[in-house]
Amino acid sequence: MDLFQLNPNTIFSFLLTFMRLSVVVFMLPFYGANLIPTTIKAALCMMLTLALWPSLSFPGAVLPANPWTIALMFLGEIIIGLLLDILVRLLFSAAQSAGAIMGFAMGFSLMNSIDPMTGASESGLGHLMSQVTTMLFLALNGHLMLLSSLAQSFELVPPGALLINAALGEHLIAFTGQMFIMALKIAAPIMASIFMVDLALALVARAAPQMNVLFIGFPVKITVGFLFMTLVFSALAILIGQFISELEPMFRLVLKASG
Repeated sequence: MDLFQLNPNTIFSFLLTFMRLSVVVFMLPFYGANLIPTTIKAALCMMLTLALWPSLSFPGAVLPANPWTIALMFLGEIIIGLLLDILVRLLFSAAQSAGAIMGFAMGFSLMNSIDPMTGASESGLGHLMSQVTTMLFLALNGHLMLLSSLAQSFELVPPGALLINAALGEHLIAFTGQMFIMALKIAAPIMASIFMVDLALALVARAAPQMNVLFIGFPVKITVGFLFMTLVFSALAILIGQFISELEPMFRLVLKASG
């Protein structure tokens, strides 16, 4: 007598869905951050699996019997998580690069801090831009877009169907190039204002050589830079909104190329 009346294919289907969700969620920003305890992330993965499994589950027969094939399938799930993670982190890398550019222009290049998400050293303005980007991304429901794209991955890339080809690399290179363009768009107001300040100081030094331009140049650059930070935050909110609207098509394009 089967006490629980469970079909082995049902159990295997649940395990496949849980494997995809747990691997991808642990790699995505916000959900897989080191600051969140592992038990909470595991509970989140279980809740998402129970929510998505009835409608987006894989058939249990897909799970291979060979342990080496299962390991290859698990490696494919890790690659899918890395692909989604790379696309999302392009935005935060662009914000950190813009902060580094602005910090260099304002004279803050020697002031560094540790990024809690990556553990890497970054400039003070880069850390500020990263935190502001995180808050704006959450305020504009970017984390919900990540979950929506994760649900679409069940349809576009079934387990064991990952294919790494040249088209996938071309898409990643093209999206990576957009990171530098976005960084320049964010830092453009500060760069333009500091350039005008440098030009004005150069004219003052030419007209009055006895004036110590270096002594007054640093506080003037810092003051002008912080005044124009309001324009930077306005532009950053617009760019993040555009990025979130384009995030789902980016995910779909990359997953189709790898499926």
